[in-house]
Amino acid sequence: MNFEQYKFLKAKALELAEQEGSPTINPQQLNPILLAYIGDAVFSLYVRMRLLPLSSHVRVLHDLGARMVSAVMQAKAMDAIVDSLNPEESVIVRRGRNAKSSVPKSATVREYRQGTAFEALIGWLFLTEQEMRLEELLERSFLIIRAETEKK
Repeated sequence: MNFEQYKFLKAKALELAEQEGSPTINPQQLNPILLAYIGDAVFSLYVRMRLLPLSSHVRVLHDLGARMVSAVMQAKAMDAIVDSLNPEESVIVRRGRNAKSSVPKSATVREYRQGTAFEALIGWLFLTEQEMRLEELLERSFLIIRAETEKK
């Protein structure tokens, strides 16, 4: 995308945001990268809220939180929960894993794809308002990641 396209899309997004009411979102039709975008925010907030009572030092919380929400850790969580997913959730995970995106140097291609799949699932559960299932998977994932973090 060139800069002119970016400016145009940004202006359109801001224009839509200024309109009253919120547009209807169909999570089934969203690009899996957009589901992952929302899932990243949901999981990051969940982790931050769980870590908040542990320290009054922002740097400590930030460092631990950043490590816990990394693609590497999300991939470990995804690997641990994948067998407990229902068929609909498995479709979302497959779409997230197969989504095209660039891979940072901090993770392998597999870890990054699994992390994206995890975030897409979390985003989809959030947008489809499946609160109980979302809470269940967030809690399981947090405990898995916490155990992995304590190993190192």
